Amino acid sequence: MPETVLYDYWRSSASYRVRIALNLAGIDWRAVPVDLVKGEHRAPEHLARNPQGLVPVLEIDGLRLTQSLAILDYLDRTRDLGLLPGDPAERARVQALAHAIAVDIHPVCNLSVASHAAALTTDPEATRKGWMQRFIRPGLQAFETLLGQFEQAPYCCGETPGLADLCLVPQLYNARRWEVRIDDLPRLLAADAACARHHAFDAARPDACKPGN
Repeated sequence: MPETVLYDYWRSSASYRVRIALNLAGIDWRAVPVDLVKGEHRAPEHLARNPQGLVPVLEIDGLRLTQSLAILDYLDRTRDLGLLPGDPAERARVQALAHAIAVDIHPVCNLSVASHAAALTTDPEATRKGWMQRFIRPGLQAFETLLGQFEQAPYCCGETPGLADLCLVPQLYNARRWEVRIDDLPRLLAADAACARHHAFDAARPDACKPGN
């Protein structure tokens, strides 16, 4: 079997999701850091892997895959992770919950967007923090309300970790990093606490995956 290689950045939410899934699948994988802050994602060798210049890129089963949600779908289908329900209606509901973070919050809060906004002002750091807080908190408040449609037992949508959990946990890491208020979101925090007790999530934490650790 070819070696499984993940090109990632330790603080990337999208990479974080894939690390969790690889751990859930019990796949041995090797991380190759791509430092976004240093601009390594724009280097020719990385653009050859992904012309978008994004992380993660996953080399697995003789394939080279990009886009975290597509990678998660591949791992779910080939490793039977059970990230989504089989029933089409329930599947759509859970996907919508996950996409509320991965498609709506994450893109406006990624490094390139926030850095561009910050660069247009005279106080880049304050602008960056304010930008993150402006978009993360309302998104998580909506996620909290959406969670009310599901039974946390103890994860977002049931007894086992699912796609919504894989999207939620990295976003909460960013929320805490940027001092976003989340203490009034009990459903969300309960699911996060359950994930924190799971080895696949714990091993995927940014602080555990930071180069040099």
